[in-house]
Amino acid sequence: MVNSSAAGILLRFAALGLGAAVRGEAAPRVAQLHYRYAAMNSGKSTMVLQYRHTYAACGRTGLLLTRLDRAGAGIVSSRIGLAADAIEFEADTDLVHRVLSQSGARVDHVIVDEAQFLSPEQVDQLALLVDEHDIDVFTFGLLSDFRGEQFPGSARLVVLADVVEALQVYPMCWCGQPARMNARVVGGVMVRDGDTVVVGNTDEDAEVGYVVLCRRHHRAGEPYALNPLGVWEAASA
Repeated sequence: MVNSSAAGILLRFAALGLGAAVRGEAAPRVAQLHYRYAAMNSGKSTMVLQYRHTYAACGRTGLLLTRLDRAGAGIVSSRIGLAADAIEFEADTDLVHRVLSQSGARVDHVIVDEAQFLSPEQVDQLALLVDEHDIDVFTFGLLSDFRGEQFPGSARLVVLADVVEALQVYPMCWCGQPARMNARVVGGVMVRDGDTVVVGNTDEDAEVGYVVLCRRHHRAGEPYALNPLGVWEAASA
């Protein structure tokens, strides 16, 4: 049940929107903080680059931020070959200062790739940019690490973001089921211990590799199918 005070507030907001419609005006647009997540190898960076292109084509001025992209510092790269220069943020970067001090036209949106590497404090800074400076913020990243635990930045985004969405493109586990879990593989063996942040790739010959698995095989610690000799073997081998 809505109390009288809350009902009055809702009616005032509705009246504002109705008044704008009667006058033939668009309702006031409010900036938002967005968080879109998925497992590795699901096209997050490709979508980041599409957002950058679309907003630039509309004449909007934005900043593209990233951290620890597999291709190197200051770049957003996708596995299908697309890439763009970006601003590399560090663990101690003050994102409010970085965005507001940008020279040139006023920044009206910020796109963040690898958002799992944001600190909770940096997520709060992004929320401040949205609420106090009317800057749209779009973040993309992993929800959980190789142990199946949330990154601190991702957990904070889930709490603060106005829009939280799972990307509707799921990579596949070797068993054929949708893969929502990230697994770290060292020497062909799935590991559950180690530093949270270790940059690697999904290439089979990487020293530190990552594979995406369904929950069942992540829990079982089975990164690949077994060959007839009982040895883990990548599906494409």
